[in-house]
Amino acid sequence: MRLRGVAGKGGTVISSDERHWNDLYAERDDERLSWYQAWPVRSLEWVESCGLDPDAGIIDVGAGTSSLLASLWERGHWDLWWLDISPLARERAAQALGEAAEHLHWLVGDVTRIPLPRHRFAIWHDRAVFHFLTRGEERAAYVAQAREALSPGGHLMMATFAEDGPRQCSGLPTMRYDPESLMAEFGPDFELLRTSRERHLTPGGAVQWFRWFLLRQGA
Repeated sequence: MRLRGVAGKGGTVISSDERHWNDLYAERDDERLSWYQAWPVRSLEWVESCGLDPDAGIIDVGAGTSSLLASLWERGHWDLWWLDISPLARERAAQALGEAAEHLHWLVGDVTRIPLPRHRFAIWHDRAVFHFLTRGEERAAYVAQAREALSPGGHLMMATFAEDGPRQCSGLPTMRYDPESLMAEFGPDFELLRTSRERHLTPGGAVQWFRWFLLRQGA
């Protein structure tokens, strides 16, 4: 269910989605967030496997305070885009990046609605956003955004809860995916190149099974 807007400080209207994630960041240090990982091993391996030029556009959807973009910057990639719904996550991510933050493109907003540059990205990376979209219209909007933002032949790299993953996370209901159900959402415009499972151990000691997907958009 899409959450309605609520009044913030000074009468500013913010979405309840934004408030929910801001509250989580405010309540917990990064190392206590359920999705925390010390090093984005799988993401880096898969990005590097695509053999991109240093100037290829890469967007991290739901980037939060992940170290992925900082790691890619250190490896010579420079057209890097951070996207998340939480302004507080943006503040913390920028502080952690230091001087490198000046070289990133920063976008704060809902991925299903925020304006994105057309055909800009060689890689669309999403670790644990898509499975929070429980309404069909939200998922359709997400797919349309990815289709327009990716360059022809671009790669979509995604981690969602697997078939046996949690039905709820961070106080919200979630979807679970196998290759067939994921591709039913993205349709014939995308080709599934690779998939694998990953066991994620949360800071609280819970086991969450993820499934990773690497898709390529048709030229």
